[in-house]
Amino acid sequence: MSIYESYKKSFKISTDSRHIEPASVFFALKGERFDGNDFALEVAEAGIASLVVADRPSLPDHPRIVKVKDSLKMLQTLALYHRLQMTNLTVLSITGTNGKTTTKELVSAVLSKKYNTIFTQGNFNNHIGVPLTLLHITPDTEFAIVEMGANHPGEIRTLASLACPDYGIITNIGKAHLEGFGSFEGVIKTKNELYENLKASNGTAFVNGDNKLLMDLSKDLCRHTYGDNDANECKVRIVSCDPYLKVNAQGIGDIQTHLVGAYNFENVAAAIAVGTHFGVESHDIKAALEDYEPTNSRSQVIEGRNRIIMDAYNANPTSMNASVRNFRQISGDNALLILGDMRELGDASEQEHRTILELLKSSGFHEAFLVGPCFSKYNDNPEYHTFATVDDLVTYLSQHPVAGRTILVKGSRGIQLEKALPCIQ
Repeated sequence: MSIYESYKKSFKISTDSRHIEPASVFFALKGERFDGNDFALEVAEAGIASLVVADRPSLPDHPRIVKVKDSLKMLQTLALYHRLQMTNLTVLSITGTNGKTTTKELVSAVLSKKYNTIFTQGNFNNHIGVPLTLLHITPDTEFAIVEMGANHPGEIRTLASLACPDYGIITNIGKAHLEGFGSFEGVIKTKNELYENLKASNGTAFVNGDNKLLMDLSKDLCRHTYGDNDANECKVRIVSCDPYLKVNAQGIGDIQTHLVGAYNFENVAAAIAVGTHFGVESHDIKAALEDYEPTNSRSQVIEGRNRIIMDAYNANPTSMNASVRNFRQISGDNALLILGDMRELGDASEQEHRTILELLKSSGFHEAFLVGPCFSKYNDNPEYHTFATVDDLVTYLSQHPVAGRTILVKGSRGIQLEKALPCIQ
């Protein structure tokens, strides 16, 4: 029996030997801290998985083990083959420097009002996550929303060649992962690989019509535009943001979201554009967006001893700048910033951290807690406290509690600023 025939029995894939889904195909993948081949025989003998795909030649022969040259390549090949069999499926791929996960979740919430929809779980958006998302597709699936991330040139091209999207969204293009991309121009080139894929396949892009760079890159594509410019096909504007974003969409009316920050406007507008294009009823679009509540430290508001804007899932110069500027607009004299270093900036790290520090001063912020070696090294403002690690910050906060403040928490995931939450909630 072929791997695909075995997979079709359940349409389930397992990659963690500790959590095998019944009748799934187990792929023995290699990671930084594990090798699935170490558990392949154990999984095969347990009999919960229908098949085990492994790439270690020395594994003993077993009726449930199929040995291949490369388990990851086989996973990707299986995903592509499966995607191509689903002829009644529509695939929408989403990438961008900021907002791709939020946009993915908002678009999925809207489309799910009318269609049987699957979407990338969490931020499982890399060379393993994308094929696993595609392999969640069943014959009943009408829409697949596939998030695609990258930190090196060529990665979006590879992921798009697996997903074969019919539609695509680039949320925005900003400064992130500069160490891997080499320059901002490298970021632009890599994100544009999604547009290039759509152009080659006669696909369609949803484009923020207020973003000149995206409009220039997509000029030769079939596209639908959204934004607050009157020239856009889907017209959306900001009504208020204090702190929750409220928008008005033509044909729908006001939509009150649970998202903090004007920077979420483009994510909401994209979801409205997609839903409108695919015939989701106006009241369903409104309900989907108003019911959505962010999780995982993305634009969350936490009320307690302090009012906390928790946006510490990740950070780069573009998102940090937007968060700080938005925080200035919604915070008063009791504002406190807890900011963590921005990772993976390479040679641009010093300049980008100094730029944020200057933004804090020019914005009139009088107090900030800065976490990480970069902010600690480049900060020269005595009003801003610096901490080498988040554990140092936690120790300080336990001895100097804060209350009655409006606090922005923002930093790269690796700084682990969420550890400070118990001290300020």
